[in-house]
Formats: sequence, C-alpha cells, structure tokens
Amino acid sequence: MRRSRQHFLVLLSCLALSAYFIHHTITGKHGLEARSRLIERSKALEQEIAGLEAVRAILHRDVLLLRPDPPHPDLVEEIATGVLGMVRPGDRIVLLDGSVPEKKAAEATR
Repeated sequence: MRRSRQHFLVLLSCLALSAYFIHHTITGKHGLEARSRLIERSKALEQEIAGLEAVRAILHRDVLLLRPDPPHPDLVEEIATGVLGMVRPGDRIVLLDGSVPEKKAAEATR
C-alpha cells in the first residue's frame, strides 16, 4: 500500500512538473506565443524598412541632382510640377487619385 502511494506521488509530481514546463513553453516570456508576436513584428518592421529605403533612394537621387553647377532640368521640372503646381503649355495632366488641384478648384468655383 505504501509503495503504490509513493508511485502515485512520484507520478503526480512528474505530471505537475511536465504541465508546468508545457505551460511556460507555450505562454512564457520566450514561449511560442511570444515567438509568433516577434515574427509578426518582424514582418511589420521589414515593410517599414522597405518604405524607408524607397524614400532614401528618392532623397539620394535628389541630392545627386543638386550639384553646385546649374540644376538638372528634370529636377527643376519635377519641383515646378509637384510643389508649385506649374506645367508646361500643352502638357496634359492626369489625376490618379480623383482630387482636383487647389488652383483648379478655386477657378472652378468662380
């Protein structure tokens, strides 16, 4: 009787210890749930890095175009079109997002 009770206590303690380690393997600080959160965060950061690298490439191109000699004509045209809203006579403007430029909207309401 005493021997079977000892076996039962050993078995019960082994099961409790196993349950403890299984629980912390899944939900612990370095467990499977934490790993999946880290993978999701890593994917989000990779997308952010890709966007930042694209912006960096554009800025690098702009810096290369801004040399001390006369500015590159393409850069001047890009700034005139994008920032100032100016275009060459005869150019056609295609709006992709459906918005109306502020200058055209002001003229249309008159």
